[in-house]
Amino acid sequence: MIINNTFKSRSQLDRKFAQRIAKQLTTAISDKGYASIAFSGGSTPKGLFNELSNKNIDWSNVTITLVDDRWVDTASKDSNDRLLRENLLQNYAAKATFFSLKQAENLSEQYLANITEQASRFTPLDVVILGMGEDGHTASIFPCSAQVHQGLDELADPALIKVVPTTAPYERVTFNYAAIIQASHLYLHVVGQSKQDVISQALADDDATAMPIRAFLQNKDKTCNIFWAE
Repeated sequence: MIINNTFKSRSQLDRKFAQRIAKQLTTAISDKGYASIAFSGGSTPKGLFNELSNKNIDWSNVTITLVDDRWVDTASKDSNDRLLRENLLQNYAAKATFFSLKQAENLSEQYLANITEQASRFTPLDVVILGMGEDGHTASIFPCSAQVHQGLDELADPALIKVVPTTAPYERVTFNYAAIIQASHLYLHVVGQSKQDVISQALADDDATAMPIRAFLQNKDKTCNIFWAE
């Protein structure tokens, strides 16, 4: 189930989106004493990161993490970890707790079990912001990967899993569908006409293994707010 939020410009989207997220984090803190949020990487959210980092909320009670990350050094230009540290964990948001998905050298089963256990301390997440590739992948649940069924398994325990895409570089670590869908507030943040075309394609069929974003857009019990601007 989706709700479309369309904006005339990316700057307007970033401003309005940051206002909504800040309000939802503040409400969560008021209700339970803390809040948690997971972001996607890429260039699309940079403006949002800047807007949100300047929101004067109680960041000391917010845990920020990533929906997924490439298994690269955190100093790499391809690291989502670095992207967040340089663009979001600034200004007021510097007071937040950052939960990195890259805390070791080896992406082993034991590491995944350990980091999943650590994440259970702040999950279910209050807010999740997904991105989407031209192939319909979201998080690091790729249709080309051998792990696509594992990543989309509705009956699986919420977890962080390893994915090895065949059409994109690097091994990945990602929250699975079961973890993401539990979020109190779920968003898809995309810009440009090409992403609208992908959304239309995703809504035209229901095979989530071919386009994993379908699992989130077509879930009957969860509302996914799409924030889009040209």
